[in-house]
Amino acid sequence: MTRLIIWRHGNTDWNAASRVQGQSDVPLNDLGREQARTAAPLLAALRPDALLASDLSRATETAAALAALTGLPVRCDARLRERHFGRWQGLLITEVAEQFPEEYARWRAGDADPGAEVEPLDELGKRVGTALQEIVEGTPGGTVVVATHGGAARQGCGHLLGWEPEVLRSVGALGNCHWTELRHDVDRGWHLRAHNVGAMDVPAVPTVPPVSAESV
Repeated sequence: MTRLIIWRHGNTDWNAASRVQGQSDVPLNDLGREQARTAAPLLAALRPDALLASDLSRATETAAALAALTGLPVRCDARLRERHFGRWQGLLITEVAEQFPEEYARWRAGDADPGAEVEPLDELGKRVGTALQEIVEGTPGGTVVVATHGGAARQGCGHLLGWEPEVLRSVGALGNCHWTELRHDVDRGWHLRAHNVGAMDVPAVPTVPPVSAESV
């Protein structure tokens, strides 16, 4: 049995302002760093065997909180980046609605390829899903934690599970520093174990002490 934990990064100032991030490299804010520190002991208790992250700083900073407890190196993969939002990146969502009304309306209606140079959902799912599949194949039977982004997590999971777009669209978004758990076995393939799990949803666990150079 292989366990895959897909962990959304902590809060950023652009999240708080409803500004479109996409692949813009926006760091965590103080709340996001605290969210990562709070979630890290819960994920450390799962005894992960590998830790990966998108190469965008909000994801690598989130993963670093878990690395500090487990001693695992954070391996970065650019394929785990968020959806590229093209001409919308850096705009407030209200500005997107004003400047790109037709494309915004299509996006709100669930159009997978709304225009404005926004990455199509099919391409996003294949990009992230392929990366996730390759990552877990490198740790068969283990537990892998991947720090990534909300849209990337949803589409990557959908690719692995083989879900149709209509089904995937009905799945709620991940909150900041929440995660989805998938499991894989030879009989059932990939299946969803849990979704949108966060610190408030998991019983408290003892703090895992940082791994020092002397203890490895």
